[in-house]
Amino acid sequence: MNPPKDANSELFTLDIGGMTCASCVGRVEKALHKIPGVEAASVNLATEQAKIRLKADSGVSIDEIIALVQKTGYEAKISIPHGISDLAPSKLFWGSDGLGRVILGFTLSAPLFLPMFLMPLGIHWALSPKWQLLLATPVQFFLGWRFYKAGFKSLMSGVGNMDLLVALGTSAAYGLSVYQMVSSTHATHELYFEGSAVIICMVMLGKWLEARAKQQTSEAIRALQKLWPEHAKVIDQNIVITEHSPLDQFRDLPLDQVFPKDRVLVLPGERIPVDGIILLGHSHIDESLLTGESDSVKKHIGEKVIGGSLNGEGLLVIEAQAVGVESVLSKIISMVEDAQTQKAPIQKLVDQVSAIFVPSVIAIAILTGLANWFYLDSASIAILRAVSVLVIACPCALGLATPAAIMAGTGVAARFGILIKDPQVLELAHRLNVVAFDKTGTLTAGKPRLLEIIPVSNTFTKDYILATAAGLQLGSEHPLAKALLDAAKQKGFSPITPTDSKAMPGIGISGTPSSGFFVGQSLSLQSITSLEGSQHHSAILEKAKACFDAGQTVSVLMSNESSSASSAPSFPIAIIAFGDELKDSAKEAIASLHHLHIRAVMLSGDNNTAANRVAKTIGIEEVFAQIMPSDKADIIRKLKSKNGERQFVAMVGDGVNDAPALATADVGMAMSTGTDVAMEAAGITLMRGDPNLVANAIDISKRTWKKIQQNLFWAFIFNAIGIPLAALGYLSPMLAGSAMALSSFCVLSNALLLKRWRPTHS
Repeated sequence: MNPPKDANSELFTLDIGGMTCASCVGRVEKALHKIPGVEAASVNLATEQAKIRLKADSGVSIDEIIALVQKTGYEAKISIPHGISDLAPSKLFWGSDGLGRVILGFTLSAPLFLPMFLMPLGIHWALSPKWQLLLATPVQFFLGWRFYKAGFKSLMSGVGNMDLLVALGTSAAYGLSVYQMVSSTHATHELYFEGSAVIICMVMLGKWLEARAKQQTSEAIRALQKLWPEHAKVIDQNIVITEHSPLDQFRDLPLDQVFPKDRVLVLPGERIPVDGIILLGHSHIDESLLTGESDSVKKHIGEKVIGGSLNGEGLLVIEAQAVGVESVLSKIISMVEDAQTQKAPIQKLVDQVSAIFVPSVIAIAILTGLANWFYLDSASIAILRAVSVLVIACPCALGLATPAAIMAGTGVAARFGILIKDPQVLELAHRLNVVAFDKTGTLTAGKPRLLEIIPVSNTFTKDYILATAAGLQLGSEHPLAKALLDAAKQKGFSPITPTDSKAMPGIGISGTPSSGFFVGQSLSLQSITSLEGSQHHSAILEKAKACFDAGQTVSVLMSNESSSASSAPSFPIAIIAFGDELKDSAKEAIASLHHLHIRAVMLSGDNNTAANRVAKTIGIEEVFAQIMPSDKADIIRKLKSKNGERQFVAMVGDGVNDAPALATADVGMAMSTGTDVAMEAAGITLMRGDPNLVANAIDISKRTWKKIQQNLFWAFIFNAIGIPLAALGYLSPMLAGSAMALSSFCVLSNALLLKRWRPTHS
């Protein structure tokens, strides 16, 4: 059997059925960790999934893991990647958590508990003991059989769960009633069939409400899944794509049969099925559900489109580049799913409590029964109070408190273009003191244009220098490379192709021109910062002073003494100045951070004058300029301490050079307009290149963390107050059952309030 795997070939996801509380999560995790070869395992109650990472060459098959989970007492199957379940528990009317069973249970129980509401009106009426037994028995042993089955399995595993508590409590109430009925013919008013029946009904109602709430917390995932069209119109490869091509010759293929390089026809109003480049046509594209961008984006020939976005008024022909799991939409869904499956660090405390919770409750219930029997000399009262303790002490709310908030928070954040990949950032974002921004591509548009070429001597013309410098950049994806190539193209120059080309990380690029004056010589285009300490550094600074004063980015075209790019430079050929416009929202984004009492810092490889000019324009007071990319991570480490006090630092960047700093920061935020490497290193991915998303990401992280705290408070307070009240007789078994269901409902409802969140900074 070859199960579908995640990007890591040793990472598996299983759907786990039958879990009801935090104790169940602990049991499954404990069983998984005992398997030789399992490196890590994480089980989530809200998503009902387990993430399992196996050691390399572990020799453990996924079938063996599934068999062990089933032996533990739970259902397990391989999770279908991005599958939309049509059989969600709340949709199965007669399913174990279906509404049909809840209605049937309350219908059978109504004649048992309704007489209690008539007594205050002076109406004393009750069914005969035989009728009560007849109505309560199917509720206890047909509708309630699931609790006996799951409770027995948990007992055999040596770890109790919520089902065991319900089974013990209702069986005690039911058994006491049968005993009273058999031992006394006048025990009509001392029967407790209504208690056992209503407890089972209330627990079933609570589980049905949980199932519905879980569906709502995962709405963001389902909304993204539904963006994929089922088919794509693939144009025959023999057709030459022009404005007059017959585009009616296509095959309507299932999406999994579309491959890279296929040409796909997209009609007006249709969803785009693949990531690709527009070959023909232009249109407005709605990417709101993918990036959070509310306005449609105008797209032309040669521009990229994202699968799942909605085509506007134009007919498009797209060359597929990424399909299936490689597409942006698939990666977004995977990020959100992974975040919702992972555990926040605070969950470790909850897991530790859950491990001893059920045994502790059973012990408290036994002590309650013995104490009441001893002091009140009434076995029936003692049993009822013990039953109340068992029923109210449900660990369900405890297990749902953290994952429900994470699911709701990460889901709503994804709707607005904020992908929270690592739940740990939720515990750190609310403590942030500093946000460090990379300049290029983060605060600026990241689309520099060539402004000026300043020859160091009159030996070479500007046009020749442009053709030479552009040739060095052939094949490079760097923004400055694109600026040079675009400038050469606009002037109609052909770049001089180098015989070799070598990227120098953090410095620039080198190569040897194949023709022209510099044929056979090693040239390099590099930053001024990389020339510090050289004999030409001060002279270059003086010549480029006007460029720096204007806030421009400056590179230097150098001739080297030999073919070795690492040798000392021979002489500078020209200074090349670039301009990169600030993003419209940069100033507002910094103001938003200041409003949150967060210090903003800028990191730049530019000269001090140029970097400070940009920073002053947008309101940043602290600048680290003339730094090499390798220095960024060191600066982040230094920012983590101020006057001996621990500071929490976020880093915002978009390039390969930013990856170490993103990983070093407490919270790394990567712009999705940048590189995959940066996004992999970051805990948060911002799906638009809008700096305002930084403040919004911090805001939703803070709110999600607050909900986690509130949920844990309610989960603990229900038990802290409820158990003593039940032990002292202030809560009947029926009220205890209602309170137990209410606790789970409150926790989930509180988490769902996050769905109302809207970005406040835009």
